[in-house]
Amino acid sequence: MTGTALPNTLPRPPGELERLQAAWKTPTGWRYLTTVNNTNIGLLYIGTSLLFFLLAGVLGLMMRMQLAIPENTFLSASTYNQVFTMHGTVMMFLFAIPVVEAIAVYLLPNMLGARDLPFPRLSAYAFWAYAIGGLAFFCTLFVGLAPDGGWFMYPPLTGKAYSPGLNADFWLLGIGFIEISAIAGAIELIVGILFTRAPGMTLGRMPVYAWAMLVVGVMIVFAFPAIIAGTALLELERAYDWPFFIADRGGDPILWQHLFWFFGHPEVYIIFLPAAGMVSTMIPSIAGVPLVGRRAIIVALVAVGFFSFALWAHHMFTAGLGVMKMSFVSAASMAVAVPTAIQVFAWIATMWRGRVSMTAPALFLLGFMFIFVLGGLTGVMVAVLPFDWQVHDTYFIVAHLHYVLIGGMLFPVFAALYYWIPLINGNQLSEHLARWVFALMFGGFNVAFFPMHVTGLLGMPRRVYTYNSEMGWDGLNMLSSVGAFVFAFGVLLFLFDLARSLRMADKEVGNPWNAATLEWLPSQDYGNRSIARINSSDPLWEQPSLAREVAAGQHYLPGSVSGRRETIATSALGAVPRYLMILPGDSWWPLIAAAGTAGFFLLLTVKLTWTAWACGIAAIVGIVAWLWQSDRPPPLAHARVGADLTLPVGARGTASHSWWATLIMLVVDATIFASFVFAYIHISMRLTVCPPPQAALAAPLWPLLSCALLVASSALVWLAGRALERRRLAPLVLAALVCMLAAFACDFNGQRLAGLEPTAQAWSATVATLLAYQGLHVITLVLAALYLCARAWRGILTSASRATLDNTALMWHYTSLQGIAAAAAIHLVPWVMN
Repeated sequence: MTGTALPNTLPRPPGELERLQAAWKTPTGWRYLTTVNNTNIGLLYIGTSLLFFLLAGVLGLMMRMQLAIPENTFLSASTYNQVFTMHGTVMMFLFAIPVVEAIAVYLLPNMLGARDLPFPRLSAYAFWAYAIGGLAFFCTLFVGLAPDGGWFMYPPLTGKAYSPGLNADFWLLGIGFIEISAIAGAIELIVGILFTRAPGMTLGRMPVYAWAMLVVGVMIVFAFPAIIAGTALLELERAYDWPFFIADRGGDPILWQHLFWFFGHPEVYIIFLPAAGMVSTMIPSIAGVPLVGRRAIIVALVAVGFFSFALWAHHMFTAGLGVMKMSFVSAASMAVAVPTAIQVFAWIATMWRGRVSMTAPALFLLGFMFIFVLGGLTGVMVAVLPFDWQVHDTYFIVAHLHYVLIGGMLFPVFAALYYWIPLINGNQLSEHLARWVFALMFGGFNVAFFPMHVTGLLGMPRRVYTYNSEMGWDGLNMLSSVGAFVFAFGVLLFLFDLARSLRMADKEVGNPWNAATLEWLPSQDYGNRSIARINSSDPLWEQPSLAREVAAGQHYLPGSVSGRRETIATSALGAVPRYLMILPGDSWWPLIAAAGTAGFFLLLTVKLTWTAWACGIAAIVGIVAWLWQSDRPPPLAHARVGADLTLPVGARGTASHSWWATLIMLVVDATIFASFVFAYIHISMRLTVCPPPQAALAAPLWPLLSCALLVASSALVWLAGRALERRRLAPLVLAALVCMLAAFACDFNGQRLAGLEPTAQAWSATVATLLAYQGLHVITLVLAALYLCARAWRGILTSASRATLDNTALMWHYTSLQGIAAAAAIHLVPWVMN
């Protein structure tokens, strides 16, 4: 930090480095499975996502073999349906989203100057749930139980009438809980980006990649709940005959499309924006100059995230929603090209100002810009209504989709792998082999997918397993198949080089690209030896001695004050140090909880009910045990983390990172609830009379009484928070629980007396869903209340360790608000409509 005093000029006490190393030491042998360190979990995450990429690629090659010649019998129609459904599902749900979260888990702590993300056990749980559930889901292919209704799972094709087996259930339950894993990762990333940045790293100085992941995290919070709600509704229909999507009983298949694409189109940008953030981080290093238009790029990232939520009906132009509605969506589909173009022009300008050498990352970045721009141009074409009506569900859309997703995500990911691989063991991948890898992948991709534009314009529909030679598609399909195998050979060559590099002896990482961002500081299991104080957006360029100072322990927190894992929590806007955050260590409990969660969902699908519930109980036990070890009284009240800085240890209430994580989780919860309310309103609007003749609303007394009890319940929890020191917490919490249970009983009894029959018609099913969702929250609060009382009885719940109480209170108040909102929606919508 040239010209300024260093944060820590105190003499280094003996054994300081050894204590730091002991606190962060990675376990070995079987105990490696207990690791929660972001570096280890990130690498496991990346490796698993690349495995799914290979598996999905094999399925894609099988499809191309089937379509290479007309009237081929390599795959039967039913097998082809399973293969193409699994190809799309694995690529979208088990590779594209996980790989961008995985890279973020690995890179962000060091890039932000933190020791780790704030909830390392949550990251471990998210990874293990994804890995175990994803592999079990993929194995359904080998027993004939893979889903076969397309990765979009449109009803009525996926309803019981047309898909009576378990294939669709595996998709619904498997993908549903894998999305929960993605949401857990998003919460971790949002809180980590906002509250664990290095001192001095204001939002204006934060790396563009961190900005991209922050926008993506927020998008996941609002987009993914819709698919969770949709899968829940379709599984309820399949399992219990609640007819949400059955038109004969008042349902509407279009409801699924609304829920699915409200998730599905933002997902395209959830995949692209992290790649764009990586590009904005790599290009300045490759060109050797600061990023041109840095602020404009950040604004563009936010704008793309905002516009993406207006585009879900972009996929429904042929669904009969009306020309006026579709025209607005068409305009938004074109408008999103503007902030995307801003980023592309800024990248080109940065390379123009600098001096770019044709290294492996540079080649893949140039390939990315070429392919993605072509995909963007066809995206503008399909945003035009008349053109979309012509090419909808043809191979033109297949070509557009792959140009956007592979060009917009896969090529930047490969550039990132070449760029950041040296962080693992100091070895770079071969530049000579990289040119062959790029030539095979770039050439093979364009040979495979560019002809599909023409095939689609010639009328070839998507999702057909064979075709007649008289259609004239023979040569184009053979060309696409050859290109796909060339592309695959390039991927295999990359994997060979990757394996060769990882087997080489470790050496000093250094800074091979002369990068400006903090992940290239010297690091070990504990991250950097000390947490840097920075004063610019390009710290390694502006502070040339920073690496030496950090390695010498001359910045903040050069050791472990408490003997445990620690990092500094900073303010969200200005990155001002607020408190010392003590992080949990390695544990078996996240793995046990994840395995139990996966077992519960997957075994329930095959009707092994008792075994499934045993796994569910194991998951609950794992989560409770994991949480029981947290929120303990801090080992000391204050900690000296630098010569000029002493911080409190831990925080409470709104100052705590766990409070904000709980709030974000409740935003996810509220979005799922809003999706159920949307389903209720959508079904209600299709009725001539609401409620329908076979149904009735509960008498007004019941919802009024329920709302009064919910208010009383929240008031009692508020009093319990104030009575913690006077040991009256348990009676007040139990009284609040009684009020909550009584409120739900009023709701349930009122609808029972009104003769609610969820199987009779869709309107009743949506009402029952709102009640069931409230009931799920009540069950959660029962467990939370008992947990709170147990901690109070054991003396763990104190004024210095009350995060459990504060977070439970937040959940309690939300449940009360949700119950009131559900009652209002159920009773006001018919009144407004009539």
